[in-house]
Parts: sequence; C-alpha cells; structure tokens
Amino acid sequence: MDRAASLLSDVFGFDAFRPGQRDIVDAVAGDQNVLAIMPTGGGKSLCYQLPALMDDSGLTVVISPLIALMRDQVQALKASGVVAGALTSGNTDEETNAVFEAIDAGTLRLLYMAPERLASGGAVNLLRRAGVRRIAVDEAHCVSQWGHDFRPDYLRIGDLRRTLNVPIAAFTATADAETRVEIAERLFDGETPQTFLHGFDRPNIHLAFAAKDGPRQQILSFAAARKGQSGIVYCGTRAKTEGLSGALNQAGHSACFYHGGMEPDVRREVEARFQREDGLIVVATVAFGMGVDKPDIRWVAHADLPKSIEAYYQEIGRGGRDGAPAETLTLYGPDDIRLRRSQIDEGLAPPERRMADHARLNALLGLAEALDCRRASLLAYFGETNVTCKNCDLCDTPVDVFDGTTAVRKALSAILRTNEYFGAGHLIDILLGNETDKVLARGHEDLPTYGVGKEYSKREWQAVFRQMMGHDLVRPDPERHGALRMTDEALPILKGEASIRLRRDSIKAASKFSPSVKALVSEEDAPLLSALKAKRRGLAETARVPAYIVFNDKTL
Repeated sequence: MDRAASLLSDVFGFDAFRPGQRDIVDAVAGDQNVLAIMPTGGGKSLCYQLPALMDDSGLTVVISPLIALMRDQVQALKASGVVAGALTSGNTDEETNAVFEAIDAGTLRLLYMAPERLASGGAVNLLRRAGVRRIAVDEAHCVSQWGHDFRPDYLRIGDLRRTLNVPIAAFTATADAETRVEIAERLFDGETPQTFLHGFDRPNIHLAFAAKDGPRQQILSFAAARKGQSGIVYCGTRAKTEGLSGALNQAGHSACFYHGGMEPDVRREVEARFQREDGLIVVATVAFGMGVDKPDIRWVAHADLPKSIEAYYQEIGRGGRDGAPAETLTLYGPDDIRLRRSQIDEGLAPPERRMADHARLNALLGLAEALDCRRASLLAYFGETNVTCKNCDLCDTPVDVFDGTTAVRKALSAILRTNEYFGAGHLIDILLGNETDKVLARGHEDLPTYGVGKEYSKREWQAVFRQMMGHDLVRPDPERHGALRMTDEALPILKGEASIRLRRDSIKAASKFSPSVKALVSEEDAPLLSALKAKRRGLAETARVPAYIVFNDKTL
C-alpha cells in the first residue's frame, strides 16, 4: 500500500478515495499550484490535509474564513493524532501558546488561519520562520471581487504566496468560468494552475421550493415529518431565528437559534451542541452552517429566499455530506423578491456589481419558478448539462403549466396605465374590478384594464405577479415604496413578440406541500438504526467527540 492510501486508512479511516480525490492529492503533494472545484461534501479538506501528512517536514497553512470549520477540523485532526492548530479570534491564550510551541518545535503539520490575520505583519513574520511548505485556500471564490461572497482580505493571499515562494492549493464549490479566471489572476499571478473540475451535482440531496403560504407552519410541518433528524433552518432576520426556534421547541423538537448578534461564547456553545447532539435543529442567519463540519445533517430549510443562486447552493450543501439522503425546502414570496432587489439597489456597490448581483438573484428566481427539473436548472447555471435527476419536487410531481402570455400582458397594461406607481395589491384590485376606496379615489375604475382579469382569482393573480417578478419582467421601485415598474425584458411580451409559460396556481398548491421523507433505512430496520444511534451517542459522550466521528449515519 502506498503512503497516501496508508494514511487515508490509518488516519482518516477511509478504505478508498472518493472520485477525483486521488489526482488532486497527488498534485498537491507534488507541490503543484492547484485549483479544485468540487461539490460541497466532495471531500475537499482531505485533499490538503493528506498531503500535509505525506510531507516529511514543513507546515501547510490553511486560509479559511470560517472559524467554526477551523475549530471542527482541528478537533477532528487532533482526535486522529495529527498535530494541528488554529489562530483565530476565538482562541484561548492556552490554544495560541500551544500553536507557537508546536511551530518552534517543528511538529505542527497544519495551521488554520482566517484571512484577516494576513493584515498583521506579525503573522507574516511568524509564517516566514515556520517552514511553510504550501498554502491551502478554502472558499477560494471569496477572492473574486465580482463574486457572491467577496472578502477583501483574500486579496492578501497572493502577496503571501510571493513572500513565502510556495505553491497554493485553492478549493471552492462555487466558481463559474468567470470566477475561475479571476481566482487564477489573483492567487496565481495569472498563471494557469492545474485545474480539477469535478462537477457541482449532489445527487443525494432532494431539491424542493414552495411559495410562502403560512411559512412558519410550513417549516413546522416539514420539521415534524423529520423529527429526530439534525437540520438547519435559515432565516433572513435575527428576530425570526429566535421566534421560529421557540416555535420548534414548543412543537416538541430540540432547537436553538444562532445569529451574529449573540455573544461569541454563546455561539460557540450552539456550534458545540450541534456537533454533539443527534437531532438538534439550529435556526440561524447565514452566519451559521457554512463552517460547520458535520456530515450527518439530514435536512436544510430556508424560511426566506437566499440572496443568490451561489448562496443557495452553498447553504443546501451543508446537508448530506456523508452521502446519505438529505432533503431541502426553500420558501419564497413577493416580499422576499422585493427585499432582495432593494438590498441590491440601495447598496453602495458600483453599477456593474449591482447588475451582476441582480443576475445572480434572477438565476435563483428562475430556479424557484422552474417549470421542469430543478436539478437541471441549478446545474445549468454552473455549465453542466445532460443531468439525470429524479430527486427534486418537479421530477416527483410535474407542475401544471399554462400559457400565461395574456395574463402577463393584462398585468403589464395595468402597471403602465397607472404610471408604474402602485404595488401588486392595488393592481390586482384593478384587474378584478374591485371598487375599493383606493381604486375609486384615483379614478382607476375608468381604466381600460379595470375588470379585465376576472377569469382569475385573487390568489391566482398573486401567483402571476410573483412569477412576473421571478422572471424579472417587473421590479419593485425602491424610490416609490416598492411600486412595480416594467423591465426591458417584458417589452417583447407586451408587444406580442414573445410568449411565456407560467405555473398554474402554485401558491394554492404550496399550502399542501409535503415532500416525501427520504428514509435512511427500510421501515423494518428503523428500530435497529435507532438503537445503533443511541449506542453511538454513548460512545461519543464517553470519548468526548461528536457522534459522527464514531460512525456517520451512512455507516450505521
């Protein structure tokens, strides 16, 4: 058995590499500059951890923005007998001193650092004398100024590489062709690294979206069908995380909330509980989860729409990293779309960046309003075609589609005849011919479009307007308190030069939404799985390690 395979078995406990891992490990161990694009859960961390142990000497520095991930990985490495450490803002003095002592002794194999540390001359001097062999960069897309998660301190990594004159191995799960070019420019001085593109598909993750229709109850119902499984619920506000976690606890779940307004030690305790406890649900803002190295998260729900398709992909990617089935549910509605549009329009980014952010949001809305396979729609954004799915809500139950061209033209006419000055609620009253005080006060009962939409109900018109927003035919105007204005994309439909298909009454259908639970084992084996999990929990508590380190769900 060669050294890499021996370490894989002896240290990490795996009998074989995952597809594509061995080639990346060999390239990194061979001191090549490497850029690896791998799906979340594809085993990226092993591709730099294993080469660090294959070296006879030298230190691998791992740059990561995720303190929780660094803490988890260092703990797991230490449990496997590897000398590893991290320098983060969350360190105790004892932890920091242990890192310095291991560097001085020449025994430290992996050192994790946040990119903000690179702003310190002391940190760079420390690395100069530490005998650094290579730099590994996690979440490498953060170096892209036009990417969805730009972090300015990542721009210092290229300078560090030149200072230390060592190779870089960069890893990310979300990098389209444009972002890959920018990573090469900023990390590798424009030279082309050895690039590994191993796809974006996570076939074990079931994808599902639903229009909001009592969103708290929708989340509670989704969680109830999966009681006892570890899950994450992402919310758009801190207040919502606290309210929803309370509702989950009242419903008999074990749940806690997590957001950036909490004290650091409280956040650390939530992270530790999530690692330690089976079946815990964390209700969080996006501050949580991206750095949690927990492979047996069985479901991920979004109570609010994420900010982009890349953010969505990363966040659902927390689920099912052990390869066993995992499920997702993303709720969305017109208020989400208005909020995300206004956040972009009212931001301080230059116009080019705002255009790019709108395009990313459009891609996510296209996924939300997809008429055919969601997986195909998601992977097409990242350049993948010929997708086989059968593991999304639209493959499970195809939607009822109709020609929405006439409905959209009526809605656009109502928008233009009211000078793009009103929101969907008032426009729907006009289309339905409702004699509200607002309609009568403005004389809108005299408009040609008054009452021309009586063939649809109010809920059906709400679905039409939401889909129009999703297709970027109309946008809320932040200067007019969210009034809808038509975009250039709508002109061909208005002029009769293009048609559009819409989902029929998808809001009503969403109220009945209840995707089937993907069972880990057959019904007759469920009691045995429960007993094994209880035994695993006891062993983990005795060893004071997370349960998945004893055995993951897929092994059980």
